[in-house]
Amino acid sequence: MEELIRSNDLVLIATAEALLTGAGIGYIVLDQHMATLEGSLGMLARRVMVDSDEAVRARRLMVDAELGHELRPEPRR
Repeated sequence: MEELIRSNDLVLIATAEALLTGAGIGYIVLDQHMATLEGSLGMLARRVMVDSDEAVRARRLMVDAELGHELRPEPRR
């Protein structure tokens, strides 16, 4: 799994989920329950993770949707 986006912005997370779902790219959102338990302090960000095999395609999708500035750095390979 590769981290695609890390954010407290629920609209951004929902947008990324919609884009990934529409493109047929599997993903998981981590830390959403922890962020809810934490309350509104905004300390714990949610992480959108994609399969490493789909990471390049998912990144291109986010760039095409003008969300490239929200992407986490690519891991070293």
